[in-house]
Amino acid sequence: MILVTAATGNIGRPVVSALAARGAEVRALTRTPDTARFPDGVEVCDSAAPDFQDVEAVLLNLAALSQGPAPFLDAANSAGVRRVVTVSALVVADDENSAETEMETEAESESCSNAAIHLDLERAVEAAVPEWTHLRPGAFASNSYQWAAQLAVGDVVRGPYAGAGTSPIHEADVADVAVHALLGDDLVGQALSMTGPEGLTLAEQVEILGRALERPLRFEEIGPEAAKQAMLSRHAWMEEAAVDSLMTYLARSVGRPAPVTDEVPRVLGRPARTFTQWAAEHAGAFRR
Repeated sequence: MILVTAATGNIGRPVVSALAARGAEVRALTRTPDTARFPDGVEVCDSAAPDFQDVEAVLLNLAALSQGPAPFLDAANSAGVRRVVTVSALVVADDENSAETEMETEAESESCSNAAIHLDLERAVEAAVPEWTHLRPGAFASNSYQWAAQLAVGDVVRGPYAGAGTSPIHEADVADVAVHALLGDDLVGQALSMTGPEGLTLAEQVEILGRALERPLRFEEIGPEAAKQAMLSRHAWMEEAAVDSLMTYLARSVGRPAPVTDEVPRVLGRPARTFTQWAAEHAGAFRR
């Protein structure tokens, strides 16, 4: 039995479908068990009360945990779960030394950076189960959904750091690698830094999305403080420290080549999907 957390998310849902298609026993963990729909044969479990009976492997997404990883991993360990595949973050590899420093001073602040949070998750997993794999994707192509509201009323995206460079990864590639890690043994004990196949600035991503929509989209840069306040007002659930961490990350990436790794093609034996492919597939979400 394989337990998939955040099973209705951009990664969890395709993982559940792919595992079910291969004949694996799957238990989907979701906050909406009464309304979530999955392929026939998939068990559905409320994320508020995870069922680890007969579970051998888990896909663990931090977004699915409301109380941090410790209670979840303690229960998994007690139930005899052997393998955990984490959805971590590329910033752990980019900034591991900084993450360690922040963890040491965590008591001095209400929350730590994305890198430190995910490094903490990785270490907790390694201590809890004998087999682990850490997937460290960089910026998701689906982060572009943050621009949907602006594009519903115009052709301009306003945000900070137009020249910030990322290598957006298609969430389907992350899901495919996750399935490989859950079913096979060759990735056990590895931490995979995963990116899309090319580095793009935020402005270039908007241009590519514009071509998919056949609209003259452009990115208009605004100051980081204005962008921060706009983000906090749009997303009441976001912590200010998390937004500050994002702004710092974007500022550091301006004028620097975005990292591009070969982990996706190495594992899957095919090229990673491009942002252009993602934009064509998801253009409907941005149409007026």
